[in-house]
Amino acid sequence: MREIVLDTETTGFDPHAGDRIVEIGAVELHNHMVTGNTYHQYINPQRDMPEDAFRVHGLSEEFLSDKPVFAQVGQAFLDFIGDAKLVIHNASFDMKFLNAELKWMGLPELPWEQAIDTLAIARKKFPGAQVSLDALCRRFGIDNSARTLHGALLDSEILADVYLELIGGRQPDFALNVEQSRGPADTDSDWRPKPRPVSLPPRITAAEQAAHEAFLDKLGDSPLWRRG
Repeated sequence: MREIVLDTETTGFDPHAGDRIVEIGAVELHNHMVTGNTYHQYINPQRDMPEDAFRVHGLSEEFLSDKPVFAQVGQAFLDFIGDAKLVIHNASFDMKFLNAELKWMGLPELPWEQAIDTLAIARKKFPGAQVSLDALCRRFGIDNSARTLHGALLDSEILADVYLELIGGRQPDFALNVEQSRGPADTDSDWRPKPRPVSLPPRITAAEQAAHEAFLDKLGDSPLWRRG
């Protein structure tokens, strides 16, 4: 199963008010394991950078001035993600921006059901607790010391660790991928190991068993090994 952990940085909060994406970072997972395959792109928003946004991600209008516009990288981004599930913290925000940019290009928009919202997962798992990315890092003991500013690729790498903890730890498929190994007739979702249909044959020989019994006879009427 292929999943893409994704984050964006923007000039603000609303693409329909003129805000644009300025950075995309993404990390590939295969069967809940990081593959090392990533996507990272800075994007020229073709507008000024509001001071509030600059304080969040540190990307200046000058730095982004020679970067490609979204129209030049949108198709490559779609090619990278394919039909994989998109793991996003506060998915409605990033999906809103991505779909606005794709629509302006005339490219197909991403279906909302393609997204997995880790913010929603965390709120359900820890009701009433802080569920920001930094708060979840503290909860799970994930090192985010390099996160002095928001950065799309770094945040995606951190979110990948958080996501794996949210769904059951660093190795959620430690049960040797039981789901994939079942036969078509085994549809019980609450899988449990079953007793052996036939007991394993004893490994002790008849001579060894006789020697053991002779030894016990020397220990009196009720040695410990004959109780039970």
